[in-house]
Amino acid sequence: MAWINALGVLFVSYLVGATPFGYILVKLKTGHDVRKLHSGRTGTTNAMRAAGVWVGLLTVIMDILKGVISVWLAKGFFPNFPWMHAAAPIAMIIGHNYPLVMAEKDEKGKPIIKGGAGGAPSVGGAMGLWWPVALIQIPIGAVILLGVGYASVATMSVPVIAAVVFAWRAARGLGPWAYVVYALVAEGILLWSLRPNIKRLLAGEERVVGLRVWLGKHKDKSEAAPSQESSN
Repeated sequence: MAWINALGVLFVSYLVGATPFGYILVKLKTGHDVRKLHSGRTGTTNAMRAAGVWVGLLTVIMDILKGVISVWLAKGFFPNFPWMHAAAPIAMIIGHNYPLVMAEKDEKGKPIIKGGAGGAPSVGGAMGLWWPVALIQIPIGAVILLGVGYASVATMSVPVIAAVVFAWRAARGLGPWAYVVYALVAEGILLWSLRPNIKRLLAGEERVVGLRVWLGKHKDKSEAAPSQESSN
């Protein structure tokens, strides 16, 4: 019976992850299909671009909760099995990135599945495993987002931060190594999902956000002011 429960936990975790909150919220707010806008993803960044800051904020909260719920589910059925605790949020991230409920066909009739990249759900998964990790992940991720200026880089950094924290704890006997494996697998899934972003980063074509955008606009205004004065 244990293996049936394990499959059930993984399946439900996948379904939790596959719930497309970004798609639902953007649809309710604007009536548009977020998969047809900007990056085509259903995650936080694209939801924010499509429907504004508040929709983006609600999306990230709901997507983080998906990760927490999947771990709680695993801990409820397998309280003493850390590998199951780690496997459930992995299934959830896969559901978030590849939700079968969102399957459609492209212009050539080829089936495609558009989900998110997995950043916020991976944070939720780490929080479910050991919640204080969020006190490290979120501030550092925010600094990277504002400082570096690339949402994709901040997203890719989140599981790495969790892996470092979990490895530090495991090396001191404070937590299981299964949690480190979770973070590394989550990072691998994110890297795979963000392949287009990585190509744009390498080509210098990735969209800049955050502090760099503000500084760029401020610089443009300051440079434009002298030229306007000299023309008068």
